[in-house]
Amino acid sequence: MPTASNPLFLFFFIFFFLSRASESLAVSSSAAQFNNELKQQDNDPFVGFNIGTDVSNLLPPANVVAFLQAQKVTHVRLYDANPEILKALAKTKIRVIISVPNNQLLAIGSSNTTAASWIDRNVVAYYPQTLITAIAVGDEVLTTVPSSAPLLVPAIESLYSGLVAANLHTQIKISTPLAASVILDPFPPSQSFFNQSLSSVMVPLLKFLSRTGSPLMMNLYPYYVFMQNKGVVPLDNSLFKPLTPTKEMVDPNTLLHYTNVLDAMIDAAYFSMKNLNVTDVVVLVTESGWPSKGDSKEPYATVDNADTYNSNLIKHVFDRSGSPLHPEVTSSVYIYELFNEDLRAPPVSEANWGLFHGNSTPVYLLHVSGSGTFLANDTTNQTYCVAMDEVDGKMLQTALDWACGPGRANCSEIQPGETCYQPNNVKNHASYAFDSYYQKSGRASGSCDFKGVAMITTTDPSVMKAVYFPEARE
Repeated sequence: MPTASNPLFLFFFIFFFLSRASESLAVSSSAAQFNNELKQQDNDPFVGFNIGTDVSNLLPPANVVAFLQAQKVTHVRLYDANPEILKALAKTKIRVIISVPNNQLLAIGSSNTTAASWIDRNVVAYYPQTLITAIAVGDEVLTTVPSSAPLLVPAIESLYSGLVAANLHTQIKISTPLAASVILDPFPPSQSFFNQSLSSVMVPLLKFLSRTGSPLMMNLYPYYVFMQNKGVVPLDNSLFKPLTPTKEMVDPNTLLHYTNVLDAMIDAAYFSMKNLNVTDVVVLVTESGWPSKGDSKEPYATVDNADTYNSNLIKHVFDRSGSPLHPEVTSSVYIYELFNEDLRAPPVSEANWGLFHGNSTPVYLLHVSGSGTFLANDTTNQTYCVAMDEVDGKMLQTALDWACGPGRANCSEIQPGETCYQPNNVKNHASYAFDSYYQKSGRASGSCDFKGVAMITTTDPSVMKAVYFPEARE
């Protein structure tokens, strides 16, 4: 879950903007050496999504999975090991991180038998039909439930033993997502180090990650860095916007140039690990995102900023440019989050991190053209017009009659016996007709309204048909 980052960002960011250095110095460990030390590192970075379930109108698991497939999403992270979602993900090729909730750490960290049972129940029962790639043990345990910190590494070790017993320890990694605030003095990155009060956990944790080839999971939010340091951290640096050389952040010790806040946060993690003599663990960003709505104290939580951040984040990962310290290694990122969790407690932003509402309609339209087939929901050239949910049937029928009549939409395919006639209901037929009119009108502003019964979506109506009406699939 999103949490604010360390306020010490402020002090060191001041140094970044005093001057622009001319050349980058060589860092002590070479890229080649780092590459050789990365055990079983996947060379293809990806963008995944966190799926929270504090949603009032979330689609059933089977429809959620159909939606993921329609959007070309390849990786997801769950905050538990929901059996219905894991069953629905079977044979889909969608990779999933499952999680041990914080409230289960005590039992698992105290009993090898309990840990082995958890593996049998939540991993062995589904793998390999469901492609579980990792287990996230707790979430930000060290900072949100510090009383459980002594149990964290024992729980991880016990779960790993369970994987070994099932002969799955080479296929499935184990780690724990950490908040950015476990790193002190994060700017400049070269001066970063883990909070020494956490050494009793961090040292054995990093040894475990190194030994097993598992990633360091970090929840990194440039949004909070910006909010805590307004006037010092420019918004453009937080949003991945193009910068002039004079606005780039410069680490005065390495002269490495940073064009965005996230890269600096990632390198702060690498330098912090290096300070503990760990150089062979990859950073996996398990959470990052930007809220689309906030209260009066969160004026930068807007649709435009959320769209800009997440769109640019996706492009940045798929550009495979790495970070300034390790340009040869691009961290994969799980965006927080797929759906707005409207049931979450205030502030307002807590319920507005999602790209989609729980019924799969978009909160806003991403702009990720050029990023392959990922997120079919995107782009400015792929928007559609469909009937809204739960609107009056008579109003919908009136709008349908207008679209197929005076509106001159192409309604031939929703006639009896034609390919889009089934399912035979007014909502399905209206969606087809509305989109025909919308596309014919060049997706012009105002062409998807129909007196308030239509909305713009980023999912093709033919896909919506498969998601909402499974019986209509061939």
